[in-house]
Parts: sequence; C-alpha cells; structure tokens
Amino acid sequence: MKLLDGKLIAGQIKSEIATEVNENFLGKGLNPPHIAAMLVGDDPASKTYVSGKEKACREVGFLSSVYKYAANVSEEKLLEAVDFLNNDPEVDGFIVQLPLPEHINEQKITERIDPRKDIDGFHPVNIGKMVLELPCFIPATPYGIITLLDRYDIETEGKNCVVLGRSHIVGTPISILLSRKSKRGNATVTLCHSFTQDIASIASKADILIVAMGKQGFVTADMVKNGAVVVDVGIHRIPSEETKSGYILKGDVDFEKVSRKCSYITPVPGGVGLMTIVSLLQNGLKAAKKIIV
Repeated sequence: MKLLDGKLIAGQIKSEIATEVNENFLGKGLNPPHIAAMLVGDDPASKTYVSGKEKACREVGFLSSVYKYAANVSEEKLLEAVDFLNNDPEVDGFIVQLPLPEHINEQKITERIDPRKDIDGFHPVNIGKMVLELPCFIPATPYGIITLLDRYDIETEGKNCVVLGRSHIVGTPISILLSRKSKRGNATVTLCHSFTQDIASIASKADILIVAMGKQGFVTADMVKNGAVVVDVGIHRIPSEETKSGYILKGDVDFEKVSRKCSYITPVPGGVGLMTIVSLLQNGLKAAKKIIV
C-alpha cells in the first residue's frame, strides 16, 4: 500500500504557484492574484477551511480577503455583497463558503456570482462547460482528486471507477471528470447514492473507489477489491482526549483495515482536504490570468 500524499503534492503545487507569482506577476510589476471568501455564521468546519485558504494564499504570495457576516444576515445583503465582489476590479476570484444558513437560498447566491470569478466552480455556466469539456473552473475537490491521480500517474483509462455519493460539490462532478475524454478520464464510472441497491457489491468491483458519502467509516475492508485505489473525501471530527484540539479526524473509509488491501489510499487528514485548498489556488491563478472567459 502507498499513500496518495495530499500534503506532499499540495506542497509541490504551492511551490510552483509561488514561482509563477514571483516571475509573471511581481517580477513584471503586476499585482499578485487576489482571491476573496465570504463567510456566513460560525460553522467550525467553514471557519477552518477559510482559515486554511488564507494561510495557503500567504504561502504562495496571493492577496486574500475575507468578508464575514452574521448567521442572520439577509439574503438581499449577501446578494449585494456578491455584486460588489463581481464588480471589484482588484478581486480576481472569490468563493461563498457553504453551507449557508437555512434562510438563504444557496443556489440563488451561487448563480449571482460572475462565472469568470467563480473559483469554486459551482456556477451553472462552469458546470455546463465542464460537462462539454470546455475551459472552465472545475470544483476544487474533484479538481484536487484528478490532480492527485495524475501526480501519482494512476491510470484511469478503461478502469472501473465507482463513486460513492452524488453531491453537486464532489460526487457528480468527479464522476463526469473521470468519464471525459482526457488524460485522467476515459474510465467506466458507476455513481452510487442512498438509493443504490447493494452498494457493497458494486464498490468491491472498483479499480478506483472514490468515497464521498459523509458517513464516518462507511467503507469497510470487505467492500474493497485487492489492489484497488481508494480516495477518501470524508472528514469527520471525533472527540478525543488524546489531542490538544480535543478531536481527531476520520474519513468515510476504515483506513486501518482497508489500507491492507488497496494499492493506493488517501489518508485523513493529509489527503483530499489539502488538495481542495491548493486547487482553489490553481483556479485563483487562472482567474488572475484571465484564462477562463
């Protein structure tokens, strides 16, 4: 078993981005890329992600701004904030951190974002372009998964790939990317969800298993084929008295037992989560270079 080391690959990519910022922006007298985030409420996971994004921006030389709003902010106020960022020439791209409070229509907010600044890749224009294999911003987590497979030279062509979970953020887009005519595509993809019958049997036939069910320890060793590649997207905070933070992180996969059977596996933490943040930086760089129009 070998680790698909998100920390290692993310570090390599951040180094590459920092070099480009120094040479092609600062070295030419241009402002560095500037990306922003809108954070609503006090969700711990959202605050952690946005904090990680800020830290990553500093490491590569990006400018980073965070716009914070109370959980009871009105939908109208958020739409006005999106309009402001859409029209701010100093901001190259931005995200609206999800989830939003229940009284806010997430889809309405997402559709208000200028697709050219939508570095999360959630706008219908970018999703549509992704399906049609046109230049676009790809959602950060699926982008990170594809990058990880590519950096480890894991062959996807002709492989049987099973995706557990059909969210618009991870499951559905990664299923599309893996089936496209591309270097890390051309796989035969099965997309499973809560209504799928006999998920365990389907998963056990996968050459590549992508797990994004949002259920801690969902995938057990009997669900994994010998030699399979396993990508664990899940992340769960489990209370622990043995750590300073008071919790440990676990994924959707029973890592200890599954790792004994597979050829490659992502750890939690240190896997897909770090690739998500670095993929956001890659999208931010594209936004600053005006590659996506």
